Amino acid sequence: MKTLIVLLGPTGVGKTDLSIRLAQRFCTSIVSADSRQIYKGIEIGTAAPTAKQLSTVPHYFIGTKALTEEYSAGQYEIDALQIIEELFLQHDYVVLTGGSMMYIDAVCNGMDDIPTVSDSIRRKVQDIYQNEGLATLQSMLKQLDPTHYNKVDLCNYRRVMHAVEVCLQMGKPYSTLLSHRKKERPFRILKIGLNRPRPELYDRINKRVHLMVESGLKAEAQKVYPLKSYNSLNTVGFKEWFALWDGKIESEQRAIELIQQNSRHYAKRQLTWFNRDTDITWFHPDDENAIIQFIDS
Repeated sequence: MKTLIVLLGPTGVGKTDLSIRLAQRFCTSIVSADSRQIYKGIEIGTAAPTAKQLSTVPHYFIGTKALTEEYSAGQYEIDALQIIEELFLQHDYVVLTGGSMMYIDAVCNGMDDIPTVSDSIRRKVQDIYQNEGLATLQSMLKQLDPTHYNKVDLCNYRRVMHAVEVCLQMGKPYSTLLSHRKKERPFRILKIGLNRPRPELYDRINKRVHLMVESGLKAEAQKVYPLKSYNSLNTVGFKEWFALWDGKIESEQRAIELIQQNSRHYAKRQLTWFNRDTDITWFHPDDENAIIQFIDS
């Protein structure tokens, strides 16, 4: 049976290198499930695969979108399934890897038909968040969609923002668009989670941020600073530099410390999300032989 190997885990855990080795072993390609690596021009800040890595194994959804393009998990579901279907014509296995929870869910479970939010509404909601804070958006969501308000993580500003955006875009509650029905896929899905002990993972994240800075992260952020209002750049590694240049952070050192801190927090949120999924079998990234035996079995 055709098998989709889903290699997932928190940022900095070591997915990229292992995914390449697995793709080589199973003579197949890699489909990226990273909602930021899909954009061009931010390769350092998103820790995208290097040119050498990309030349080793065919990759899809790496650097294929402009920063000014809107792209949703729903559209990714459509595009990724088309590529996966084409790859299964030539391969028995396909590797899908990344840490973007919504992208992985889109492929494995399917997405509800959520509309793309217009730039004007997205910027309006961003302005409210930046000028009035999360509490105002929470109040808006309570009024626009009390059902979703009572279910959503109100401390997760991105989810609150997205729900408000969709309510404004559609003129009806976000919750009315959610069916929560899992879609059947015509292939086997094998979910492999990678994790490390917390101190080890956090140390890797801290060191990777320093490596990004040494590799030119600041210059990359300066280059895209004029586009900071776009959703593609509302991400760790860039918003901290933008805050520095906007006078909201006092020093470069503080910006770097915040990138490390926010990356660690993001890793924690990823693990919280993934740990709800009982279909995931977890391994340390160094347990490569055990992972291969698990796939073969």
